[in-house]
Amino acid sequence: MIRYTLVCEASHTFESWFPSSASFDEQAARGLVSCPLCGSGKVEKGLMAPRIARTDRGERSAPVPAPLPEAPGPSPMPMIAEPEQKLRALLRAVREHVQSTAEHVGPRFPEEARKIHYGEVAERPIYGEASPEEARALIEEGIDVAPLPPMPDDRN
Repeated sequence: MIRYTLVCEASHTFESWFPSSASFDEQAARGLVSCPLCGSGKVEKGLMAPRIARTDRGERSAPVPAPLPEAPGPSPMPMIAEPEQKLRALLRAVREHVQSTAEHVGPRFPEEARKIHYGEVAERPIYGEASPEEARALIEEGIDVAPLPPMPDDRN
């Protein structure tokens, strides 16, 4: 994991963790990184000082962490804007409903959806995985399908 100091076009600074540098670049290119204060999607990496352990102290023990800054007072704005909080809650509720009321068929989704559509098996709610090409083919056959979007938290 890597922690970046980020800056939006309105000069708001904030920090975020990413699995790797490439992960930040990919998420930023896809518009998935936004300022928690103003919602701007134009976000860049800010200047950061690397943390390097000293080895000139005789024993080579674990590095002593830098002292933590004082905890800030109450923040005037939440880290995630209210509309995004509501959207995430709605997405979470949709996912939980589908997962609790439908059968997970995994990669067999296209095959099972066709069997249900053509009456080869009993109708039932299902969800699973399909490539974009498989989903397009199902839609072209007149089979109703809809993507189940991943949670934004799943990407971080």
